[in-house]
Amino acid sequence: MSAPSLHNAMTNAEWLAHRYDPGHDAFHMLHVPRKRHAEIPFLIDEYLGQEQPMVLRRADAMAQAAAPGPIHFLFHSAYCCSTLLAAAFDQTGIAMGLKEPVLLNDLIGWRHRGAKGADVARVLDEGMRLLARPFNPGETTVVKPSNIVNPLIPGIMGLRPQARALLLHAPLDMYLASIARKGMWGRLWVRDLFQKLMREGMLAPVGIAPDQYLDLTDIQVAAVGWLAQQGQFLMLTQRLGDRVATLDSETLVARPKDSLTALAGLFSLSMDEAMIDEIVTGPVFARDAKSGVEFVDGQRTRQAQRDLETYGEEVEKVMHWASIIATNAAIPMTLPRPLLG
Repeated sequence: MSAPSLHNAMTNAEWLAHRYDPGHDAFHMLHVPRKRHAEIPFLIDEYLGQEQPMVLRRADAMAQAAAPGPIHFLFHSAYCCSTLLAAAFDQTGIAMGLKEPVLLNDLIGWRHRGAKGADVARVLDEGMRLLARPFNPGETTVVKPSNIVNPLIPGIMGLRPQARALLLHAPLDMYLASIARKGMWGRLWVRDLFQKLMREGMLAPVGIAPDQYLDLTDIQVAAVGWLAQQGQFLMLTQRLGDRVATLDSETLVARPKDSLTALAGLFSLSMDEAMIDEIVTGPVFARDAKSGVEFVDGQRTRQAQRDLETYGEEVEKVMHWASIIATNAAIPMTLPRPLLG
């Protein structure tokens, strides 16, 4: 498509604030129509293609940016149906779900490279303003960041005092079995996450000494990462009170209508019973949110059972070990402030 004017791009939510380049203090904007959001699982280059971005100096972009609408968040600890839930908020005139915008990942990377806290906060504030530009008047933006962005949650919620958030997780045994099923790539992913959490100081509350890290198996590493995020979620419930609610993936799958109804209430969205019925009986809940493959009735439950059967011995031993760690660190397996009473 032909390049729009700066003003047209910054007043049109189809131009996604995709990346932040600290070297040039610039935002990279990509044209992503609403229909494209619905077709892809994540807002990453793998799915967005090789289109050249519009590169804008941060000051120029912000001078022309449209006013933001309300913004709320789906924070998660991975492999817990968060992508599905974000997709459910693609409701024209009411809300739009953004699935893992890379802009927020860039800020974590920048911080790890030594960026000053005030600089990161300023760009985070402005980046969220760009992400919250509504596709249509009156819409709310619901952002599902990657879980590597979780260390920024206190900053995000502090900068947006009107925002509310869901803290979503999978039960630990199902999370561990899912990682095991993914083979080498799943095991590499949890080790990469472990390193990022370590840089952020989030492993310290778990109570494992750094000189013990190399002694951990891959599945133990996965468990420690889960516990670190669970501990953070506990802290957030204590600090943020009724601005946050918690939910586990199995409750979401078992009670999708109740979950979506309660979440619409948390986010102050005008989603009536008929709309929620249509969502939970429609394609969003009927297919794999990442692959797009349709679910056969009961498929997810059967897969989870197979995972636990296949990797049960390893998962059971790590679960016992993790439960002792969790007790010693006062990290609950079940979080307070449940979305559903």
